[in-house]
Amino acid sequence: MTTPPKLTDRLALTRNRGRADAMFLQAAAADDVQERLQEVNRTFTTPAVVTGFPATWAEWMPSAKVVEDTETLDLEEGAHDLVVHALSLHWADDPIGQLVQCRRALRPDGLFIATLFSGQTLHEMRSVLAEAEVTQTGGLSPRVLPMAEVRDLGGILQRAGFALPVADILPLTVTYDTPIHLMRDLRAMGESNAMAARQKTPTRRTIFAQAMERYVDAYAMEDGRIPATFEITTLTGWAPSESQPKPLRPGSATTRLSDALGTVETPLDRSED
Repeated sequence: MTTPPKLTDRLALTRNRGRADAMFLQAAAADDVQERLQEVNRTFTTPAVVTGFPATWAEWMPSAKVVEDTETLDLEEGAHDLVVHALSLHWADDPIGQLVQCRRALRPDGLFIATLFSGQTLHEMRSVLAEAEVTQTGGLSPRVLPMAEVRDLGGILQRAGFALPVADILPLTVTYDTPIHLMRDLRAMGESNAMAARQKTPTRRTIFAQAMERYVDAYAMEDGRIPATFEITTLTGWAPSESQPKPLRPGSATTRLSDALGTVETPLDRSED
C-alpha cells in the first residue's frame, strides 16, 4: 500500500504558528465551544483540548489537558469525558485518524467537539490568485488549503465511530482596507501557506499585483473595503454507550403518522399500475 502524499509541511506550519499573534478567530471558535458546552446538561470533569496553540487554549480552558495537534496525539485511552479539537483539523494529513484517536481518548458517552475551517473559507483569495497565476504562467501552484464541505465532514464523524454525529457551519465575514492587509492578517494568525506541495521559489510580484487588483475589482464593498469569508465548521459526536438513545427498527412503529398529525389517511390508488 502506497503512503498518501503529505498535505502539510509540519516544520513550516510550526514556524508560522510560532510568529502568530492574532487570535481573534481562535477566540471566536473558543466562544462557540463554550456556548455549546453550556447547552449540554452535563458537568465535564476531565476535558482535553487538541490545538496548534496550546498556550492560548490553556488560558481559555484552564481545567483541560492541552496537547498539540501532532500526528500521534498525547491522549490516554478512555481518560476524558470531553475532547475538543480546536481549529486545527484542517491542517491534518489524516483527519479521520485524528478523530479516531480523540474517540479512543473518550470514556463511553463522552463528548467530542471539533472546529475547523471549511467550505467557502477564503474563496475570494483562492479565486483571484488562481486567475492571476493561470494568466501569467499557464499553471497553478497550491496556495490555499483545500476546504472540505460540511456534508463530507459529517461523514467522517461516522467513519471515526462517533454516535449521534452533527456538523454545522458558523459563517464569518471579516473586512479589510486592502487585500494586502488580509494577507498580513493570515500571517499573524499562523494560517499562511504551509502546504507540503507549495511552490518553494519566490512568486512573481506581478502575480500578486494582478491578484490584488482582481480582488478589489470583483469584491470591493461600497466603502472600498474588501471582504474575506471564513467558514468554521463545528463537528459534535459522542463516544458510543449503551445508555444512548437508539433508532427504532424499520416497521416497528405502533402509531400511524396520520393519527399523530390528526389527518385522514388516503390509500394510494394502484388501479392504473
